[in-house]
Amino acid sequence: MDWTELETMISAQVGDKFVVDDRRALGGGCINQAYHLTGSGQEYFVKINQASMIDMFEAEYEGLDAMYQSHSIRVPRPLLTGTIGSSAFVVMEYIPLQGSGDARAMGTLLAQMHGTLAEQFGWHRDNTIGATPQVNDWSASWVEFWRQQRIGQQTKLAAAKGIGRKAVHVFEQLAAHVDDFFSDYSPQPSLLHGDLWGGNASYDAKGEPVIFDPACYYGDREADLAMTELFSGFNSGFYAAYNEAWPLDAGYKTRKLLYNQYHILNHYNLFGGGYGSQAVHMAEQLLSTCR
Repeated sequence: MDWTELETMISAQVGDKFVVDDRRALGGGCINQAYHLTGSGQEYFVKINQASMIDMFEAEYEGLDAMYQSHSIRVPRPLLTGTIGSSAFVVMEYIPLQGSGDARAMGTLLAQMHGTLAEQFGWHRDNTIGATPQVNDWSASWVEFWRQQRIGQQTKLAAAKGIGRKAVHVFEQLAAHVDDFFSDYSPQPSLLHGDLWGGNASYDAKGEPVIFDPACYYGDREADLAMTELFSGFNSGFYAAYNEAWPLDAGYKTRKLLYNQYHILNHYNLFGGGYGSQAVHMAEQLLSTCR
């Protein structure tokens, strides 16, 4: 990375000269390099990868901007993205984080963000869920969106990875029965974070909630809530406040397994191992509830 050129690009973007006094590498990510830049009375957070990954950074920039423009929960404000030589980068606001804060505020503000609605389900571009391509073609039908672009896409990837014909058959059966989980529930196309596990949510120095590393699209808000339960990290105050702001439908208790099956199957496609059998078990459990 040519840091001098990046300084010039940041200076042009903010309209104020920026020169790096300190560049500190940050841990915690498994896909990108991350740095905290300070200098000229300014601070920025920068992610770097190969230039071929620019689409991923552009999608992250646009997802952060969409959440920022919702004027709800705090996110790092994106500054710029682009390529310099063989490197792609995205620059955003640097927010010092701490592990605890106002969980109820996180629930309330997330519900507020989910109140940002679109006319259809999907997103204006594809993005990534982890390192996996996530297809977001617009659809008027949430059932068809989930059937084709979530279960269907992950099933294709799992088949190519070698999960086996029996597992693929179970996933195809689940896709065929998606309608069964929406017989008396019609979700709205809400702005979703898309990858809302505990590692992508925290609190700033004042204890106010912050979310980051999105995989945004417009979908059923239950999908975001479901993922918060997948790997824990959100307490009872968070859920209570969310339900006070926008109560969840009773069918969420079943559908959350449908939504999290997508993420477990994605984990199989990313990491292999026992995630494959877990995804099959979840699909079979869901099918057992169908007509």
